[in-house]
Amino acid sequence: MLGLRKKDLTLFIVVSVLCLFAPILLNPFPEASELSQFNAGYPDLMQRFVIFGIFAIGFNILFGLTGYLSFGHAAFLGVGSYAAVWMFKLLGYNIIPAIILAVIVSALFALLIGYISLRRSGIYFSILTLAFAQMSFALAYSVLTPITNGETGLQVYATDPQILMSSSSPRLPHLFGLEMRATHAVDVGPWLWQFNAGYYFCAVVMMVMFYIAIRIFRSPFGLMLRAVKSNQQRMHYTGLNTRPYALAAFVISGMYAGLAGGLLASMDPLAGAERMQWTASGEVVLMTILGGAGTLIGPVLGAGMIKYFENIFSKINDNILHQWFAVLPDGLENALVFIIHPFVGKGWHLTLGLMFMLVVIFLPGGLVQGGQRIGRLFGRRKRDEDTTDGKRHPAE
Repeated sequence: MLGLRKKDLTLFIVVSVLCLFAPILLNPFPEASELSQFNAGYPDLMQRFVIFGIFAIGFNILFGLTGYLSFGHAAFLGVGSYAAVWMFKLLGYNIIPAIILAVIVSALFALLIGYISLRRSGIYFSILTLAFAQMSFALAYSVLTPITNGETGLQVYATDPQILMSSSSPRLPHLFGLEMRATHAVDVGPWLWQFNAGYYFCAVVMMVMFYIAIRIFRSPFGLMLRAVKSNQQRMHYTGLNTRPYALAAFVISGMYAGLAGGLLASMDPLAGAERMQWTASGEVVLMTILGGAGTLIGPVLGAGMIKYFENIFSKINDNILHQWFAVLPDGLENALVFIIHPFVGKGWHLTLGLMFMLVVIFLPGGLVQGGQRIGRLFGRRKRDEDTTDGKRHPAE
């Protein structure tokens, strides 16, 4: 079905179900509960889950398959955002032309950077991509201000041409009239579930891009990329030029990043140079490694994990901690708040850093490897039980 193996089809169905029911699954705690702080079923946060999932999936095609570690992928994210906002300014708020231009411009930009950077490999390739990304950031921040609006960021104004806009067209990003901010809230007892049009559009796009990634991984092209990662020098000895394959992977990865940037602008029509900073490039590297580089579902898990920590743990302050431990004696309450305080709020990076260290040390294959170990553990227990049961009841 869909040209996928049974295992890949099962994975695709699982991802699709999780995306479709995310507004319910990410709100496990009642709104009035103190644990509602850990709910993540909000439209803007769910949008970021799937958008950065697309970003990480694309990066994994380059890093996971070819082994080329790019420290400059945020440049394509920023370029895609700028291209999308310019389409809003020139044509109108329909997101389809904006996303198409974002993908095209990021592909051309990736072709240029990849053609130069792929002349080197290893750490030299990584440094080149980082240099290009920082140059792009500097250009967007201070040099190309007529195009990027500098540190203020590019946004849509009432004086912009928007030649395809009519009096009846929405004044916000929309899909043929369906506004991306349109949200339907459903109260089910103490729970509040929010079904957002923008999230579901992004989720469908992520499902499509995830399917394409599966096909790339299982294709002869994907096999060639794995060979590049395994032993590129031996392939050169056979007379095979691997650079076109690596460049194709780089461009495809850049298109994924540009698509993610276009979707970010489609959810919030604003583009700034901060999306090109080296920290944004490092973030997608963390997402991929944390989830499991070279795996299909790993980058999505890593993106969700980091964005969850960034948006949920960063909001936990001392007042919330005191509310959680209010039933304890004052001395113990203050002690617990003092201990936990550095790991939440503004210190959420410390928690993420410790988690990343533990994953790298004990689970080099990322969260996916952890899931596989748990699966093998339960599978071994089941086999042991079957063996024991067989000894107790021998066949006649």
